Amino acid sequence: MGLHRVVQPTGVLPQAAWRLDASAAIAPNEVRIRVQRLNLDAASFRQLSEKHGGNGDAVRAEVLEIISTRGKMQNPVTGSGGMLIGTVEEAGRRSPLGLKVGERVATLVSLTLTPLVVTDGLARWDGRSEQVPCDGWAILFARSIAAVLPDDEDPQLSLAVLDVCGAPALTARVVSRYVEDRRRVGDPTPVRVAVIGGAGKSGSLSLAAARRVGAARTVGVVPVAAERDALTAAGLASVVALADARDPVGLSTAVTTALGAPADVTVVCVDVPGCEHGAVLATADGGTVIFFSMATSFSAAALGAEGLAADVTMLVGNGYVPGHAELALGLLRAEPGVRQLFTARVAAD
Repeated sequence: MGLHRVVQPTGVLPQAAWRLDASAAIAPNEVRIRVQRLNLDAASFRQLSEKHGGNGDAVRAEVLEIISTRGKMQNPVTGSGGMLIGTVEEAGRRSPLGLKVGERVATLVSLTLTPLVVTDGLARWDGRSEQVPCDGWAILFARSIAAVLPDDEDPQLSLAVLDVCGAPALTARVVSRYVEDRRRVGDPTPVRVAVIGGAGKSGSLSLAAARRVGAARTVGVVPVAAERDALTAAGLASVVALADARDPVGLSTAVTTALGAPADVTVVCVDVPGCEHGAVLATADGGTVIFFSMATSFSAAALGAEGLAADVTMLVGNGYVPGHAELALGLLRAEPGVRQLFTARVAAD
């Protein structure tokens, strides 16, 4: 679990630690990765960019400071990090991950618990995109997760997909249960799914996953016309709605109008705070809200649901579901709309 890498404070797991030991020498059950690219999570990158007014040099300097100070990439404001791709440089003889020297991999665990050293000063990054070309090393523990990158896809595209692969997997699991329960009792009521932030990475994959497992009606909610047009062209949602997710009543009205009723499952994939109450209001009694955004305030979600007397189940998307990498890459290959949105995003980055 990496307890031996915790420097401060002792006795906690690496994710909760303030500082990790990121030295290059590995234990017998560890793996060292030669890092080629980081992918900062959306909430963290947005916070840093807004803090520095879009000044890429200042963003780069702060990311370097965080990594050098903490021995990992963990935004002290959002608490989140991201993930990385690189090449296996050394694998300990007792590592259970099955990785071989020379394999190109994506780590499927957060940078907030991954010992990390950057050696090039992030010289090739302008501080204006979530993807960060770099050189350095990172350490994986026995309880870490990594996926070998497919040979038939652009590594940057694979990185973008694998960064959020937990979202479609959990969405598929939850939605399929609603579909199966209604089929079992002969209930013809369609399963309705709302994805807040439907044009983004996790949002577009979640829409595709929900449709694949039988959601009869889906709505992708986006904040601006350009995202509405892009998601409509991708064809991943039954309908696309324009709404500010921070406006609880406006969001609820948009979802209910688009679906004809509140959503059975609402998936929150936005990277800004203040969307908790709208997601709860948009969800039917007995429904489920899945929070994938690292900008979520879980106290606001819980207390808001209580204050609204909302009978909803709320789930934290923890980023790991067995088979999540394969499912997400499968959606990229099978759904032209998913590829269209991801390709455009990577090109913009």
